[in-house]
Amino acid sequence: MEHSLAGKTALVTGAASGIGKAIALLYGQHGANVLVSDIDAEKGQVVVEQIKGMDVQAHFVLADVGDPAECQRLVNEAVNRYGKLDIACNNAGIGGELNKTADYSLEGWQTIININLNSVFYCLKYQLAQMAKQGTGVVVNMASILGQVGTPNSPGYVAAKHGVVGLTKTAALEYAASGIRVNAVGPAYIDTPLLSVLPADAREQLISMHPIGRLGKSDEVAELVIWLSSDKASFVTGSYYPVDGGYLAQ
Repeated sequence: MEHSLAGKTALVTGAASGIGKAIALLYGQHGANVLVSDIDAEKGQVVVEQIKGMDVQAHFVLADVGDPAECQRLVNEAVNRYGKLDIACNNAGIGGELNKTADYSLEGWQTIININLNSVFYCLKYQLAQMAKQGTGVVVNMASILGQVGTPNSPGYVAAKHGVVGLTKTAALEYAASGIRVNAVGPAYIDTPLLSVLPADAREQLISMHPIGRLGKSDEVAELVIWLSSDKASFVTGSYYPVDGGYLAQ
């Protein structure tokens, strides 16, 4: 395999499972040293060991990205350990409460906005400051198809993911002249452990929403993230890329 990210340092939040895990592993396969972050230390350490088996360095950092100090600590850890931060993938997120807008709890709203939107701002704040010092860097923010369209009973999630797309475009404009690229990825419904608990009929209904006739795979999202993180995407910034099996084309 061509090691397109050899010598680079990559940070992935929410990297212990699902899409984040697939991204962290693929960064390692492409030669990057990877800082794996999550709130699940046990699963996160498993990912680290897998990456170390690829002859690159990897390290786990326990961090709650809903806390700005933890986001700053992640960047400091990357710099202290590897001397720089070349790539950051802000992937951590939750599904949150399911309720109509009028019935949505205030606590549920504050929780999902904090974890799915505030965290991306906190991470960007410290990542961009470091990358601006270096004069180079790449950020990929994990949005969703619901960063472009609505869906009933998820006002918090939809608002947060729309916010991530807007934040991505703004940061891209601000830092383009500083040698930093910022893009967002919008997965449709991906076949992760989160969806495996769904009843068969609910799962079939989800599948039917994708013209391609199946759910996506974490690896398919990771491939796009790797491309956006590499020099092959050197003229790409401020963009939103769906990985959605045709969901948004309908």
